[in-house]
Amino acid sequence: MKEINVGIIGCGFIAREKYVSGIRKFDFLKLIACADIRADAARQMSEDLGIPRACSVEELLADESIELVLNLTTPQAHTPINHQILDANKHFYVEKPFALTRDDAQAILEKAETKKLLTSSAPDTFLGAGIQTCRKVIDDGWIGMPTAATAFMAVPGHELWHPDPEFYYAEGGGPILDMGPYYLTALVNLLGPIKRVVGMSKATFPERVIASGPKRGNRVPVDIDTHISACLEFESGVIATMIMSFDVQAHSLPHLEIYGTEGTLSVPDPNIFQGPVRVFRPNQQEMGWQEMPMISPYHMESRGIGAADLALAIRGIRPHIATGELATHVLDAILSIEESAHKQEKIDLVTTVKRPAILPLVSRIGDIA
Repeated sequence: MKEINVGIIGCGFIAREKYVSGIRKFDFLKLIACADIRADAARQMSEDLGIPRACSVEELLADESIELVLNLTTPQAHTPINHQILDANKHFYVEKPFALTRDDAQAILEKAETKKLLTSSAPDTFLGAGIQTCRKVIDDGWIGMPTAATAFMAVPGHELWHPDPEFYYAEGGGPILDMGPYYLTALVNLLGPIKRVVGMSKATFPERVIASGPKRGNRVPVDIDTHISACLEFESGVIATMIMSFDVQAHSLPHLEIYGTEGTLSVPDPNIFQGPVRVFRPNQQEMGWQEMPMISPYHMESRGIGAADLALAIRGIRPHIATGELATHVLDAILSIEESAHKQEKIDLVTTVKRPAILPLVSRIGDIA
C-alpha cells in the first residue's frame, strides 16, 4: 500500500500524549507536519517528538503532499477547521465531537460528498480489542438477543487533572459531549442505531477550581450542565440507561453492560482499547463470570487506528468503518438528550446509520493493506 502523508492541526495534550505515537504504529501513515494557532506549541511538539515540520494551519493545508489531516483542536474549533480541510481537498479525522450542531455536521458531510472526500471521527476506541471482542461475543450469540444495556461515566471533573480544562465547562463542552461519544459509539457498534431518547440534566456547581499545572487555583465558570441521565431506545428495541457526570466523587457502577436473553456481557471502559471482556451465562452459573480472550492485537493504547481505518478506505483497500456518518448519528443522540432534558419530553433522532462492520480479524490492521 502506498504511504499516506499525514498532518496534525492542534498540538495540545491529546496530540502530544496519544496521537503521535499511535499514528506511528502504522507504517503506511507518515506524519510529516504539525500546526497550531500557537506557533510555539507546534514548534515545541515538532522538536520534542521528531515531526519533520512545524508550520501554520494555512501552510499545512497548502501542502499538496498531505492527503489526510487530523483535526485535534478543541471542540469549538472542529467545525471551521473541518471545512478548511475539505476546502483544501484533503480527507480528515477529527477528535470528538464531529461538530457541535446537527446542521454543521450535515453541511460537513454534504461538502465531503460533493468533493468526493472521506470524513472520520473519534472515538476510535471501539476499533480496539476490547469493544471488538464484545461485538463478536454478541454476533456469535453468547448472550442471546440483546434486550437492555447500561452505560455509566461518572467522575469528579476534568479540572482535577487537565492543565487547560476551561473548554470542558463552556458551550460545546460538558460530560456528554466530551465522554458521551465513547459510550454511545460503543453502543451503536454493539446494538445498532438509536431511535429516540429522553434525558434530564443539571449543573451542580457554579464554578470549578483547576487543581494542576500552571493554572492551579484558577476558577472556571460552569456554563453547561454537568450531570446528565438518559434513557435510549434503539431501533432494535433495546432500552439503555445512561449517566454522564462530572459531579460524582466515587462510584462502583460498571462502565457498560449488555443484557441478553441468554446472558450478560460486561464491556470494558470504552475510553480504552483493552479488556477485560466478561460474560455470564445462567446455564453456566457454576463458572461465574468468564473472561473472553481478545480477538485483536489492538489491546494497548492505539489511538490512531481510526486514521489507519480511514487511510485504508482512501486507498480503496476496504470499506470505511469509523465514518463521519457514524459520528453524526452519535452527535444527534447527544444533542437529542440535551434537548430532551431542556424540553422535558422524548426526542426522536433525525438521523440513522448502519451498524458499523466488525474490524477484519487479522493480526495487524496493515496486514489487509
